[in-house]
Amino acid sequence: MSEAGLQAARQKMIDAGVSTPAIEVFSRFYELLESGATGVIREDSIAPLLDPPMLADIDVTNEDARAAIDKTVVIKLNGGLGTSMGLDKAKTLLKVRDGYTFLDLLVRQVLAARERYGARLPLLLMNSFRTEEDTLNFLRKYPELPVDDLPLSFLQNQEPKLRADDLTPVEWPADPSLEWCPPGHGDLYPALEGSGILDQLLEQGYRYACVSNGDNLGAVPNATIAGWFAHSGAPYAAEVCRRTVNDKKGGHLAIRKADGQLILRDTAQTAPEEMDFFTDEYRHPFFHTNNLWFDLAKLREALTERNSVLGLPLIRNEKTVDPSDPSSTPVIQVESAMGAAIEVFPGATAICVGRDRFLPVKTTNELLLLRSDVYELTAEGRLVARTDRTPEISLDSKYFKLVDDFTERIPCAPSLKKAKSLKVKGDWTFGSGVVVVGEAELADAGEPSQVQDGARIGH
Repeated sequence: MSEAGLQAARQKMIDAGVSTPAIEVFSRFYELLESGATGVIREDSIAPLLDPPMLADIDVTNEDARAAIDKTVVIKLNGGLGTSMGLDKAKTLLKVRDGYTFLDLLVRQVLAARERYGARLPLLLMNSFRTEEDTLNFLRKYPELPVDDLPLSFLQNQEPKLRADDLTPVEWPADPSLEWCPPGHGDLYPALEGSGILDQLLEQGYRYACVSNGDNLGAVPNATIAGWFAHSGAPYAAEVCRRTVNDKKGGHLAIRKADGQLILRDTAQTAPEEMDFFTDEYRHPFFHTNNLWFDLAKLREALTERNSVLGLPLIRNEKTVDPSDPSSTPVIQVESAMGAAIEVFPGATAICVGRDRFLPVKTTNELLLLRSDVYELTAEGRLVARTDRTPEISLDSKYFKLVDDFTERIPCAPSLKKAKSLKVKGDWTFGSGVVVVGEAELADAGEPSQVQDGARIGH
């Protein structure tokens, strides 16, 4: 049955026009799934990463930095819709600060870096079928953004969701689009190859790629890191940050004992009984930011040698075909993480960067921070922290999880630069000019409540 399932899945992808590299990668994952592979990385098979180079200690000449950034392409992952926050279009089209969207600020960052360094520095977005049209329509307001004949985007692939009972492609006539899923951001590599953009970049003299999530406004083009990476000769590098007690969910790098190779371990690759090791910020002191660098030529060599299949670890994701209906058909989605490519390249390395390069927005808690006076927005599209520590924000998900509900209740961000924490329980609406100091907690009053204009809360 599984062989028939694989052939049915391959044919479905061929009929949908999915690229050959993506089909071959999916086929490998299918075989792993069929063999019972779980992708779990055991704690006793790895050693912690303890002493990566520090960006603060890097010494790169201006000449080397400029030369490297001119050979760099900036790639942003832009396939997400932000459905967990109630959005129905590209998450990067959300207005994040002073009327500007994530995309506005990303474009300003790239244009400012081009001017500063005299670099070509193209911006490439990896879109999904759901984000491509809206994104490209939005970018028409920036006619200066395209570089030469390079496109502004390439499409993430899609793959069939598989029935959990027999691994055949699921059928869902009520909404056939739900029969498909993205392959995770590990699809970056086959998507670059299958689109032809990898070879186009190499032909035009680009050598390095800097990749990050579209919702991370901290991953600004950085010529110093580009110069360091070029000088290192490494095929691949990951940016990591020092962990705090609040950084329990993100993946971390580790050293595989069997061969000394750097690898990435995510939550989904950790056995439940070993989560205490995974979340221990002292045992694994650095977390993976999902900002990464790779050598385009080395990637091309690896893809050619491996017939387009890098061999990233499998991530098995169990869901239902309709995510909003838990009674719908159980399915398995096979995914991979782009950061896992670190284990494919001997000589791959990592660099520890400051928290200023990690400002993702996954919930309205982070969105409130970025809209507040904790950060200052510069003319170059950068958000610069104005405080030594970031306050902890916890908004009641019942009332604040969705962006529309959040904006209705907090139309104007309160001052948070003197706050240590803000915890809101219940249905609260904030007036203008609210100031939070120290530790502030609003309890659930059991009915809609108001923080008055100009109020000062906390102690």
